[in-house]
Formats: sequence, C-alpha cells, structure tokens
Amino acid sequence: MQGLEGDSGAGQRGGTLADRRVAGRERRNKVPRSSHSEWAAATDRPDPLGVLEEQNRSRLADLVPLRYQRMAVSPFTFLRGSAIVMAQDLVATPVSGIQVQVCGDAHLNNFGIYATPERNQVFDVNDFDETLPGPWEWDLKRLAASAVVAGRVNGFPAATNRRAVLSSMQAYREHMWKYSEMSFIDVWYSRIDYESSLQFVRPTFRSYIMKQSEKARLRSSLQAFPKLTQQVDGHYRIKEDPPLIAHLKDEELSRRLRGLVEAYRPSVQEDRRVLISKYHCVDVAQKVVGVGSVGTRCYIVLLMGNDDNDPLLLQIKEAQASVLEPHLGASAYVNHAQRVVCGQRLMQAASDLFLGWTQLEGRDYYMRQFRDMKLTVNLETLIPDGFIEYCRFCGWALARAHARSGDPAQISGYLGRSDIFDRAIAVFAEKYADQTERDRARLVGALQSGEVLAEEAYTSKKSHCQGI
Repeated sequence: MQGLEGDSGAGQRGGTLADRRVAGRERRNKVPRSSHSEWAAATDRPDPLGVLEEQNRSRLADLVPLRYQRMAVSPFTFLRGSAIVMAQDLVATPVSGIQVQVCGDAHLNNFGIYATPERNQVFDVNDFDETLPGPWEWDLKRLAASAVVAGRVNGFPAATNRRAVLSSMQAYREHMWKYSEMSFIDVWYSRIDYESSLQFVRPTFRSYIMKQSEKARLRSSLQAFPKLTQQVDGHYRIKEDPPLIAHLKDEELSRRLRGLVEAYRPSVQEDRRVLISKYHCVDVAQKVVGVGSVGTRCYIVLLMGNDDNDPLLLQIKEAQASVLEPHLGASAYVNHAQRVVCGQRLMQAASDLFLGWTQLEGRDYYMRQFRDMKLTVNLETLIPDGFIEYCRFCGWALARAHARSGDPAQISGYLGRSDIFDRAIAVFAEKYADQTERDRARLVGALQSGEVLAEEAYTSKKSHCQGI
C-alpha cells in the first residue's frame, strides 16, 4: 500500500460496497476488535532516552537541551515530543491489515482551525511531518493515548478521560460508516466547516467554539507583523528573541535561505506562483517551534508586497525521515518535504495556499504561511465536557482524513456498529498513558542526575544558529 502516496485510489477500486464491507468484517477472524486493547512493554524494549538521543544526532545540538526542557514539562509534552518512541511501540500491536495515508503523529494538539484558500475556517489534522501509508489503527491509538495523558495532566478523573476516548472512537466509527456510503468524490470534497459544525456541538460548548473561531480569524501575517518585526535603519527586520528567534551569523547561508522562496515556487500551483512572485524577501531568521520539532532546522521569512501594510510571513521547515519509515519502509518520495506536502494534500480537506517543498544542500524543506487563521486549542482551558467534545471532533477529523486515502467500506466493515473496538482502544490508551508517564519519569530522572541537560542548565556560549 505504499502506492497510496502516489495513487490515492489504491485499495478502493473493485467490489461493491457490500462486498468491501464483508471483506473488512472477515478481517476480525484474524484480528478480533477486542485485541486492540493489548499493550505491554517488551522485555527488550529500547530505553526511550536512548531512542531520543539517537534521533537528536540529526538535529542542531545547541537546541537539544531546549527540546528536553519542553518534553519534561508534563507527560503530555513528553508524548508530543516522542512520536519516534510510540512508533516503535505500535509495531507490536495488532492491526487489521487495512492501510491508509496516516498522519503518524495524531495527538490532540495536532488538530486545529485554519483557513482554506477561500478564507473559510475548517477543523482538521494540521501536522504531517511523520505522514506515510500505514495502519489506520496507529493514528487512533496515538490519538486515544494523548487524550488520556492530556486529561490526566488537566486533573480530570479517569471516567472523564475514558469518556473522551470513547467519544473520539465512536465519532471515528460512525463517520467512517457515513463516508463509506458516500460517493468517492463527495468524500473528497467533505470538510468540517467550523461555523456549520456548530449544529453538531452541545449548546454548553458553542460559545467556546465561537470564541476560538474569532481568535483564529485574527491570526494572520498582518496581525503577527508588528509583534515579530521592527524597523531598523528604515527597513523592517524580524525581532531577535534568542534562542527562540535569532538571525543567522552566516550571511551566505542567510542569502541562500532567502533564495529558497524562489526555488520552491515550481512545487506550488501555477496561479499561486504568480502571487508569490509579487512579494520580495527582506529578512530571514531561525525560529524554534513545537516540542517534537525542536532541533530541526526551521526559519521564518519576511516578505513585503505593495507597501508596509502588505507583509507576508512564510515558514521554512526541515523535513527528515518519518519515524514510521523503519517499520513501514521508505517513502515513495526521495524528498521528505515532498512526502510531507503530498501527504498533507491527501489527508486535509484543503491545504495552505503557499504549501510547497524544495531542497538546500541535501536537506529537505517544506514551506507554508507562518500564520493564516491557524489556531490550536489550548487543552488546559477546557472543562471536562469541552474536552470530551474536542476529542469527538478529532475522531471525526481523522475519519474524514483516512476515508480520502483508504477504503472506508472495509474499515467500517471491520469496526461494525457496536462499540467493541472503542472500548478496546480505551483500555489500550490507559495502559499506554501509564507507559508514557514512566518514560517521562525516565527523562526527568536523567535531567536531575545530569545524564542529559535541559535548556536552563545549559551554559555553553555556542551560537543557537549553527546553520543547515
């Protein structure tokens, strides 16, 4: 099924809806739905810190302590930053054998609001650094585990966290059934429109949704411009905030990075190439983002159009090999940034206007708008009912994304109408949340003993901008 990356119709052609549902249901004979509750760490399970240290070899060494600092904050931030650890754990779990284009890192914070090219707000998966064709169950298990871990961090009782998982799995199962009955083209055009989806939200949660929508509408290049830039000798420059935002000391490297705006243009649609050509690059700086991405090379580029009221901020982000590749095989794309972009376009209802990819000196980069009405919900602000509702929407979004690339009839046939699978995943999620807490404790212990260093303990004076 690696062909999913280049052929989204793989696995969908041939057979009636009923036949394909039966084929999915027959897979229960080898992999019962209840078996998805299974999780136990192998006796030879690699040390999670060793796995992270090995991954850090390809990252900017000066930023690794900051990565550990962010991961150590809570079990949830640890889970966010350790997709590579969970990827190797998932290999030992049961799978039905039905594949889709997976996100690869489907935790709760990798969903959110953003604007389509038509400026409509949608809710969808929004991170694809690890995307690859693979088992649909892996995305669901990571989503479910993140719900339990996040709920525990919020201080919610176990019953609330279990309801959140069951709600998300039920939403996935029921919407997958609906997608299986739709024409392929209707599935392709389906989206979770933010405003119209209010009719599916409990009245107690609607006001929160509307506030988040308004907040997202304000997040744009124009809104970020005065916060992230300043005038220097009559020219706008990105503000320094080291180590989070810093200009490169290597002027030649800075010049080449500016050139990436031109180099990546062939990877976007032709009409958008014309739009990009109207802007000119005025500055570039390194910017640290996220938790799991800390240490990868990431930059923001300031471009100007007509005048000082026409700024455009683009993000340049390094793409490395997916954490799933050691277990699922290499991507069909040699350029990992192309893998990310094509996976994103395949899974999302609509993708960023300026999304594209390129390469510089052997490293792969994708580019997109830095802010375009994008917003991720702050999970810590949610009350229990809101948390459950948010998890439900994440399950819905994942079903829609998987239905585009995979066969919803086979998946819905396997899942059936009952909640057997839902309850199995809830058990798995609780077990894996326990494992995440143990893994995070291992990191905290290593930080306390000095085995590894966090940012506040890091005293090296070396530049945080080593370059590419």
